[in-house]
Amino acid sequence: MLTCRTTKNPQSRRGLHTVVLLHAFPLSAAMWDAQLMALEEAGIAAIAPNAYGIEGSPEKTDWTFEEYARDISAMLDEAGCGKVTVAGLSMGGYQAFAFYRLYPERTASLVLCDTRAEADAPEAARQRQEFIEAVETKGPGEAVKRMMPNYFSPATYTADPSLVERAAAMITRQSPAAITSAMKAIMKRADSTALLSGITCPVLVLNGSEDRLTTPETARSIAEGIAGSRLEMIADAGHLANMEKPEAFNRALLEHIGRLGTH
Repeated sequence: MLTCRTTKNPQSRRGLHTVVLLHAFPLSAAMWDAQLMALEEAGIAAIAPNAYGIEGSPEKTDWTFEEYARDISAMLDEAGCGKVTVAGLSMGGYQAFAFYRLYPERTASLVLCDTRAEADAPEAARQRQEFIEAVETKGPGEAVKRMMPNYFSPATYTADPSLVERAAAMITRQSPAAITSAMKAIMKRADSTALLSGITCPVLVLNGSEDRLTTPETARSIAEGIAGSRLEMIADAGHLANMEKPEAFNRALLEHIGRLGTH
């Protein structure tokens, strides 16, 4: 069974709307702590699972995002949860697409954060393979070295070093196998570009205004592809917009859920 972080007593809301928070690569569900707190204060049930091999979730090799989505659905069944809002950031966004593809009837809404719909171009795939080989050789510290410069807006690295250290610590706690298996799943993900026009649930697209990995232009292309979606930029935020600017991110998330009228 997947390990996860939750709002208190999510089972007390059996059958009602739940928010599922899917974390970025190669972090853990701990990246969602500020959102879990805000959702709990608002009386909204939420579950943030850890991907395979992360923070006690079972180790798996050669896994896919579809396989992970099925395990999330089984976990929701076990908890007695009904329809869900799936919020995914970066890798979590890829997983959100996979979940919707398998369970559109269960998806009350999507929140797609700092992510992209298209599959990797050949150069990106080559860089990911090189990343895998480096982490296998040098360990999780190599992932920290390669990922950390791209996570936050430039000012945050000096203005809030504790946040930078917290993100780095999440990566350092993970095993090389968990990190490389997740990267392989990213490389195998389906292209979701064609899926966009078929998404019929409410969608919020969130993106850091200073994200260099998934740029504002990338977010706009997703929003333009989904009829009726809403696009919101988180000012002065980089790739991990939910951690860097939690107040703005939480406000957008709660307003989106409030518009659903399902919680």
